[in-house]
Amino acid sequence: MIRERVAVEIAWLKHLAKLSPLWVLGPLSGRDSHTLDSWVDKFGTQQALAVKTIEARTNHDVKAVEYYIKDRLAQELKWPAERTEFVHFGATSEDISNLAYARMVRRAVTEVWVPDAQALVQDVRQLALEHAGLPMLGHTHGQPATPTTLGKELAVFVARWERQLQAVRQVEIAGKWGGATGTLAAHVAACPELDWAAEARQFVEDMGFVWAPLTTQIEPHDWMAELFDALRRFNTVLLDFCRDLWTYISMGYLRQKAVEGEVGSSAMPHKINPIDFENAEANVGLANAILGHLAEKLPVSRLQRDLSDSSALRNIGVAFGYSGLALTSTRRGLTRAHPDPARLAAELDQEWEVLAEAIQTTMRRFGIPEPYEQLRELTRGRTVTQQDLHRLVAGMDLPAAVKQRLMELTPASYTGLAAKLTVLIRDTAP
Repeated sequence: MIRERVAVEIAWLKHLAKLSPLWVLGPLSGRDSHTLDSWVDKFGTQQALAVKTIEARTNHDVKAVEYYIKDRLAQELKWPAERTEFVHFGATSEDISNLAYARMVRRAVTEVWVPDAQALVQDVRQLALEHAGLPMLGHTHGQPATPTTLGKELAVFVARWERQLQAVRQVEIAGKWGGATGTLAAHVAACPELDWAAEARQFVEDMGFVWAPLTTQIEPHDWMAELFDALRRFNTVLLDFCRDLWTYISMGYLRQKAVEGEVGSSAMPHKINPIDFENAEANVGLANAILGHLAEKLPVSRLQRDLSDSSALRNIGVAFGYSGLALTSTRRGLTRAHPDPARLAAELDQEWEVLAEAIQTTMRRFGIPEPYEQLRELTRGRTVTQQDLHRLVAGMDLPAAVKQRLMELTPASYTGLAAKLTVLIRDTAP
């Protein structure tokens, strides 16, 4: 945060140096410009501690940054006082801080979070395509339901994540540069011959952000709320995914690899616990709790400014950290889980009643009365065999070819277009 504040202050100083009416500052020499850039590039712990030493005296973090830069300009570049006073010219601390946060959040999103999220989506995409045709009993309300494929169920999450990633990428990061109450009043009072609105816009846009012309002392943080809500939605899908994978493991649909030397329980030697998905679930909860609070709190500020956002903003990195841990844990869990085709097949073979949907729907097509009721009478709450269904179909007034098709149907083959639908995610791959 200190480094980014230094970067913004120096960027503003360099911008001012290009404005001819500010003749006391004047243009920067190539040497001065290069030196200022190096202060940002080489900013580290030693420099941050120097700022904190000043802050101990000022009790103001941004003012400490201003004094730190002024001191270095005077000592290292031998600038006279009339030139160093252009550090923080016309600015309020929030002009500096909102752009510093914007720079940090942009880097966190584009360089860390999005690549990790995309890597997870790609992992699941590959698994979905690999198992696009692997039949699996469906469950609705925890009960056996129309079969699907493992790949199709994984593909659902890929499609959901891609929608949320698109929302994350579409958030426009806004930047504010307008002085104490967003009016650029001090700028105009000191140098009315300049178009300060145009200069503010140019400065913010040069930093890669969208200029917010109408603000109070603070940038309203609406873009942060949009971003954090989008991150929460991605995380919520991740939570859903982890719980489903955990459940498939508990049902034996997925097996976990035994890692040499690891133990799953201090007392039960046989256990391989799905701890990666459980850890991810916990970290998603923490991330979303913080992101949710920030999204609700940050856009609300009393009149032209109160300080409550300042402390809240310092937890953005914590939220990203928890979300990042969840992504890492989930990807690790995926490397240890693999489907058990034999278990999937055996489960399907025990649930012939799931074909009741196919049979009653076909009966509807051919005008047989009360098809749903007939199948309900036969199957609801009962164990149904292949023979039971075949006897029912054989006695129906259906074309011979239709009867044959229904009798050839099995729970494992009753997956509709699951495999074809799964392949749709191939076209959305990055």
